[in-house]
Amino acid sequence: MAELNGTPIALDSLQALALTNYGHFTSMRVEHGRVRGLALHMARLARDCQAVFDTELDLDRVRELARRLAPTDSAGVVRVTIFDPALDLGHVGSDAQPQVLVTTRPAGPLPLPPMRVQSVVYTRDMPSVKSVGLFGSLRHRRTAQRAGFDDALFVDAGAIISEGGTWNVGFVKDGEVIWPDADCLVGTTMELLREAHPSTTRTVRLADVASLDAAFATNIGIGVRAIGAVDEHALPSRHPVVEQLRKEYDELPGDLL
Repeated sequence: MAELNGTPIALDSLQALALTNYGHFTSMRVEHGRVRGLALHMARLARDCQAVFDTELDLDRVRELARRLAPTDSAGVVRVTIFDPALDLGHVGSDAQPQVLVTTRPAGPLPLPPMRVQSVVYTRDMPSVKSVGLFGSLRHRRTAQRAGFDDALFVDAGAIISEGGTWNVGFVKDGEVIWPDADCLVGTTMELLREAHPSTTRTVRLADVASLDAAFATNIGIGVRAIGAVDEHALPSRHPVVEQLRKEYDELPGDLL
């Protein structure tokens, strides 16, 4: 389902989003009308709208529009995309009037099996903004999948690890949870886990992976998912700390949308 400002989206508006591809979004896993980290999702939308469009966003209106399509008796993913159909490639500098596109899709079952990731040198444009411009991330995901992996893990020119294709990455060493300190899009799942479980943030290099005890990926679609291999280095498919993180995340009650 898809609605723009509460009504079915017209083809010309959808075409504007597809052809100009300028905007930002957040995706929320809704379970029986509740969202883990709802305040974080709303804060992201407000922050990114200011960064992308230089204007404020009516968050009460956003929640109202999202509630219209959100499942109330099952699990689904509600994506809120903020864009301005009036902006085009030649006039993207005009004053913006951001519109609210709400789309839904079924939520997949969790947990997911461990995944294998391939490291690649890549840094997204404006890593702190959840932009609709996903070409680079998806290109590297495609390359990794065609090489037999599940997804791509981003590192910089110095082999410092930052994030995954559309997820955050964390590691475990001697029972301690470690989050990389490189620039990345800090996801709501990552933020919730940092609040729920003691952790540290520091530089993690690709060469460090061999000395780490476990690795995991996080986002709203996958929850907490074990990483079973980075390149050709195998990691445990199950680890007590990763299982504990998953339990703590699953037990978060969420807030009514």
